[in-house]
Amino acid sequence: MRQKYLLPFLLFLQIGVLQWVSFFPEYVERYYSNGLYVWISKFSRITFGAFSISIGDIIYFILLFYIFKWVYTKKSSWREGWEENGLTMLRVFSVFYFLFHLLWGLNYYRVPLFEKMGIKREYSDADLLLFTQKLIAKTNALQLKLEKNDSLKVVFPYTQEEVFTMNQNGYQLLSNQYSFFKYENPSIKKSILSLPLSYMGFGGYLNPFTNEAQVNALGPMYHFPMTTNHEMAHQLGYASESEANFIGFLASVKNKDPYIQYAGYSYALRYCLHNWHHRNEKIESKLLKTIHFGVLSNYQESEDFWKHYETFIESGFELFYDQFLKLNQQEEGMESYSKFVDLMVNYYKNKPL
Repeated sequence: MRQKYLLPFLLFLQIGVLQWVSFFPEYVERYYSNGLYVWISKFSRITFGAFSISIGDIIYFILLFYIFKWVYTKKSSWREGWEENGLTMLRVFSVFYFLFHLLWGLNYYRVPLFEKMGIKREYSDADLLLFTQKLIAKTNALQLKLEKNDSLKVVFPYTQEEVFTMNQNGYQLLSNQYSFFKYENPSIKKSILSLPLSYMGFGGYLNPFTNEAQVNALGPMYHFPMTTNHEMAHQLGYASESEANFIGFLASVKNKDPYIQYAGYSYALRYCLHNWHHRNEKIESKLLKTIHFGVLSNYQESEDFWKHYETFIESGFELFYDQFLKLNQQEEGMESYSKFVDLMVNYYKNKPL
């Protein structure tokens, strides 16, 4: 085989191997997620966590610069050199694809959290209604405790840097119950790309190459802790968006601080209301009437923020990310974020909130 075809060939070989790997989640769980990945993530977080600035964002900036430069220099000879240019792109993507899965992406193929924690998958409308009502009671109580007036939105008193430190308390308490949620060697950053992330519709992301949790620093502060906890869950090797939401929720509500608890409960309640919107709008309407106006004001704060950055760019990236998730064992695509309602309802079915 000629050398220039080697990396493109290895790309297609990798795709085939990953299809085969998907049939053996127990081995991925044991040897990668709880084996090799533990050491890779520890090394990455210690190394890159030593810097206050996001190294991953800087790497992306450099890569994008060279990509645009390469495209610009090749524009005049694209037709004549289409084969070599195509092979160059495949070679680069082959290396990218390999590093992505080696450093983090194989976690998409691990044992689902439903199985790992012995949580059932099915629930009735009655189960969801009871859980939503419990969430409303908890969220209302915390809102009133924090603001002393049920009509005032919760105003967060901490800085984003303080949240990064405080969130570790929730994971510590959660790991006392479930050791596999133990979080060490923090590497959490405010993303340099916060403005582009806002236009793309993302609250944050995990850089799979540096294992830095990147959080959008521009969004409303009341749900900033929950967004951060979500990205921290990705750092632990939970690639599924629904699982990261669920773990982030547990870490939020376990936290000793009531503001961080509020972030978790209000976030979960919003997803339950979204679920009811699709199931039964009459029930959703009745539930909304029982929620404090202060809580609804926080929701409106989020609506206003995302509406401000709403453009065709967001729609394009949502479509791209939807396909990305579907290619990585998350058949529901973007809807997989809301699947954590299934985990919550069944986890708390016979437990108090």
